[in-house]
Amino acid sequence: MIDINKILCEEFNIKPFQVENTVKLIDEGNTIPFIARYRKEQTGSLDDVVLRDLYERLMYLRNLESRKEEVIRLIEEQGKLTEELKNEILNADVMQRVEDLYRPFKQKKSTRASKAKEKGLEGLANIILAQNITEGSLEEIAGPFIDEEKGVKDIKEAYEGACDIIAEIISDNADYRKHIREIYIKDAILTSEAADKEEKTVYEMYYKFEEPVSKVANHRILAINRGEKEKKLKVKLITPDDKIINYLKSKEITNESAITVDYYLSAISDSYKRLIAPSIEREVRNMLTERAEEEAIKVFGKNTKNLLMVPPVKDVRILALDPGYRTGCKIAVLDETGKFLDQGVIYPSEPKNEVEKSQRKMTELINKYDIDVITIGNGTASRETEQVVADMLSKLDKKVTYTIVSEAGASVYSASKLAQEEYPDLDVTIRGAISIGRRLQDPLAELVKIDPKSIGVGQYQHDVNQTKLGQELDGVVEDCVNMVGVDLNTASTALLQYVSGISKTIAKNVVKYREDNGKFTDRTELLKVKQLGEKAFEQCAGFLRISDGENTLDKTAVHPESYEIALSLLKKLGYTVDDVRSGNLRDINERIMNVKVKEDKKVQITSKNSRLKGLEALSQVNFKEEKKPAREKIKDRINVLAEELNIGVPTLTDIIEELKKPGRDPRDEMPKVVFRSDVVKFEDMEVGMKLTGTVRNVVDFGAFVDIGVKQDGLVHLSEMSDKYVKNPMEVVQVGDTVNVTIISIDKERQRIGLSMKTKKNQETK
Repeated sequence: MIDINKILCEEFNIKPFQVENTVKLIDEGNTIPFIARYRKEQTGSLDDVVLRDLYERLMYLRNLESRKEEVIRLIEEQGKLTEELKNEILNADVMQRVEDLYRPFKQKKSTRASKAKEKGLEGLANIILAQNITEGSLEEIAGPFIDEEKGVKDIKEAYEGACDIIAEIISDNADYRKHIREIYIKDAILTSEAADKEEKTVYEMYYKFEEPVSKVANHRILAINRGEKEKKLKVKLITPDDKIINYLKSKEITNESAITVDYYLSAISDSYKRLIAPSIEREVRNMLTERAEEEAIKVFGKNTKNLLMVPPVKDVRILALDPGYRTGCKIAVLDETGKFLDQGVIYPSEPKNEVEKSQRKMTELINKYDIDVITIGNGTASRETEQVVADMLSKLDKKVTYTIVSEAGASVYSASKLAQEEYPDLDVTIRGAISIGRRLQDPLAELVKIDPKSIGVGQYQHDVNQTKLGQELDGVVEDCVNMVGVDLNTASTALLQYVSGISKTIAKNVVKYREDNGKFTDRTELLKVKQLGEKAFEQCAGFLRISDGENTLDKTAVHPESYEIALSLLKKLGYTVDDVRSGNLRDINERIMNVKVKEDKKVQITSKNSRLKGLEALSQVNFKEEKKPAREKIKDRINVLAEELNIGVPTLTDIIEELKKPGRDPRDEMPKVVFRSDVVKFEDMEVGMKLTGTVRNVVDFGAFVDIGVKQDGLVHLSEMSDKYVKNPMEVVQVGDTVNVTIISIDKERQRIGLSMKTKKNQETK
């Protein structure tokens, strides 16, 4: 039996208490966001990413143990379980090993070996396996097994059947399969070729492709799989078959003088070529696919997180455009709060090309509603619409900017039940335009209305395991929502259902309670919501904010369970709750340094020019000797405060940060949205041109950057930095603003190559 906690400690390089407490918290029904934010003392401050990975691994190991018990039971029921086999199963550390060990005992469909056994040929197979007959004739050995009634007409059929039985026995050997699998992973070569060499497809780079299985990149695996699925590619593994057959012979043949040795050798070869090789090739291909999918899902999750965490653009009036050709460009006007004000349709592009009329219509709406920003969806006709908008803005007296917004999933939302409930009287297309506009005002609140898989910031997202993808993305959305926090009095059902401890049903009940009773004025009022009990309240309360409630602490991320501690801290530092409300805690670090504690020691830092106190002073201290003691002393002071208040240091630190900036939005620290007032035409671009762009997608081989032209440019992995980069996410994330240099332009295929290398930027100056 494996020690799950010990394995988790070793794999995650964390301490036993962290694993034990985390597993206990999970088993008690606590959510990952709650554990990450409010149980830091127990987990040693593990973040949500590590906690989710640990949870996933914990579930795998528990499923592994459960499968072991089941396999042992099934073999025992057959009366074939030995102590040695039982120990092997119990000590298996991966599911594949358990299945390999169970393989010989697994009920199989009708096979050549099972048919041979029905014909009574198992005895002949055992004679060949024994390899102890060195004299006599093959006919004499096989004679007793010839039985026409059972379907064995002659010696040839007898030996063929016996060899089929031996082939299956060899194929079912767990140790052989493990060794051969390792050889495949180490030495096999993945190859692909065109199904039709004359056909032009997007898979042309894989028409003559080969790469060692041990080195093939994940994105290539997924591309090859898709090409094979679409019947554009033929894929196979080139394997060291002779080496493997010789390995099997060395394990099986113990007496080359046995007169049945040739049949034995034939069975070995047949076992490998007919049974083992196809099976192991499938397993290795599946392993490669699972590895590639796992990486793709992680990339998709990280990209989605960065997209959801794009800072909201607050207090702006928006004219949102959902571009189109034949059906026109749909307009939605939104006020500062996202309230829908007006709508319209213009036709600035083909086939009508009503440029001037469209510009007049937009100008009228801009002046009528005092518009600040125009958002343009990045789909069909986006760049043509952008040019019309940029031209119009150059003629305006008022300062108005525009930005391109990803419209992925907007059509999914606009036709959804939720959209119908929000805007029952509006056309589907106008709902899409509203979504595009609101994504600028509050990306998180708007994007949670859409199935994360439809947001489209990944790589081969439709090819990967959809269940695993869904689980990953749900976790990402949950982490983002809880990291930011939710306004209890304005949040939609779609947003509330991602809050820790709140199900879809409870989310609806929260909204229903709000509609029936008016705004929440206190977090404890949540306990009056139908089906929201003590446990759910514990999980969700800290993530739900009341901006203008009776208790100022309700607008912070301080959990109600820590209110008394927070109030005691304020009193000890000489503050009141009103100071928190007015944001008057700027000198909190200085007060912490000077507050009277049991040690009754004041920490003071002296520089050459002035007497400085607390962390606020650290940025002004220019000599290293003073920096380290200052940090250590304030840490010591917080440790003493935590002990006096009977609370953990991580929780006290979080409380202090919240009191300093109540209701702060972590998204404010993320890269800001890029606004434009003019446009770059594809035809005007030149190699060497330097531009500013926004990262739209990050994949294994690089990043796609919106530089304001029709096609996003690609910064290949090799062009991301002057230093070696293994993973693009080491350098950029979705939503980042980056400076790039154009290094190649393919006008025929509308492709743009970009570089972020500083050397190339300098060379082009």
